[in-house]
Amino acid sequence: MEILRPGTGNGQKIYIETYGCQMNVNDSEVVVSILKKEGYRHTENISEADIIFINTCSIRDNAEQRIWGRLRDIKQYKKNNNSLIVGIIGCMAERLKEDLIEKEKLVDIIAGPDSYRELPVLIRTASDGSKAVNVELSKEETYAEISPVRLGKDGISAFVSIMRGCNNMCSYCVVPYTRGRERSRDPETILNEINDLVSNGYKEVTLLGQNVNSYNFNDDKGNQTDFSELLRRVASVSPELRVRFSTSHPKDLSDEVLYAMRDYNNICKSIHLPAQSGSNSVLKLMNRKYTREWYLDRIGAIKRIIPECEISTDLIAGFCGETEEDHKGTLSLMESVGYSFAFMFKYSERPGTQAARNYADDVPDDVKTRRLTEIINLQNRLSLASNKKDIGKIFEVLVEGTSKKSSSDMSGRNSQNKVVVFAADNEKPGDYVYVEITDCTSATLLGKRVKK
Repeated sequence: MEILRPGTGNGQKIYIETYGCQMNVNDSEVVVSILKKEGYRHTENISEADIIFINTCSIRDNAEQRIWGRLRDIKQYKKNNNSLIVGIIGCMAERLKEDLIEKEKLVDIIAGPDSYRELPVLIRTASDGSKAVNVELSKEETYAEISPVRLGKDGISAFVSIMRGCNNMCSYCVVPYTRGRERSRDPETILNEINDLVSNGYKEVTLLGQNVNSYNFNDDKGNQTDFSELLRRVASVSPELRVRFSTSHPKDLSDEVLYAMRDYNNICKSIHLPAQSGSNSVLKLMNRKYTREWYLDRIGAIKRIIPECEISTDLIAGFCGETEEDHKGTLSLMESVGYSFAFMFKYSERPGTQAARNYADDVPDDVKTRRLTEIINLQNRLSLASNKKDIGKIFEVLVEGTSKKSSSDMSGRNSQNKVVVFAADNEKPGDYVYVEITDCTSATLLGKRVKK
């Protein structure tokens, strides 16, 4: 039985919807933890909620449009419950601030990513009939000592935030404006959180940051912990715990990180290394702070130090000034690397960014669409080729659950972050099994369970 604290919450029920990246998922878990300590309760049923929070994303325009549409859907709940409180939290709250209240009259609370500790106060303000806004960015806030309430149902994998904010100022990106400057979390609090997860039966953690490679914490005694050291310490918590991380910035990916991945079997052999473009001129306009040659040098280091590592990426089609030759450079980069997977998007201008202020969004939409289609088609071929190379290999697979397509099959992921499907035989989520790959699609490895 859950014991509620006396105080502000009085058992009121909170419903939270999360959009966007893994950082937002972790932030929602932090929000629920903060509010539960104040006597609120979490519900997964929106119709019984006293307070609805939408944790938002601003990375692309269509992400924001989805949230505007969802707000229109939520109006019905407000009509049925006059005392219902609706809050917008996260990156969209930070970017649009009071405009959200002006445009959508049903919004009562606006809270940016660094103001979640103030949510109980904001809720009290909204309960009194006033609009409540706190979008102040912080130079220190990491929510380091807060143990997130795990909202995922599998009890197997968890996200652990190791840092907040971003210093890179890529010209197309709103993150530095919505999440503030970079600050790293005390490694001892990270390890405490991970030890707690392991004691509760979790089998996998993903370390999160906008740029995990620049993680750097200096304690009061002058001791420094960089990302490679943090990786080693996390991997040492338990050999049964898989360790992943996201996202890496190419300019900061060091050989020391790669050696840590090589030295520990439980650090997963997959790296998400966003390229965004294969053209030096576009990379310069994007303010990515590396060249195509630097990027390929890092790819070479990965393949030399960790030959079994798979590499995924992010790609943007049709950035400002991108020529057909620039686009061909992206396609040739894809061929050179042989990505196993990619997130691929058309360029979407974000208000307030350096690109929006300084460059013309001058690639016609039909050209963007055609270039994106070419990128997607090539990636499908590369993904299939990558998966075909795995036929005949045996992988250790962490079982996640029943396959989406057939209840007689189980699904999980290997160290390389590839989905593996195999015939069920009394496995349960959280089990480690060995699977020999017998076939594949561009998205999935198919196999049979074997003993090893």
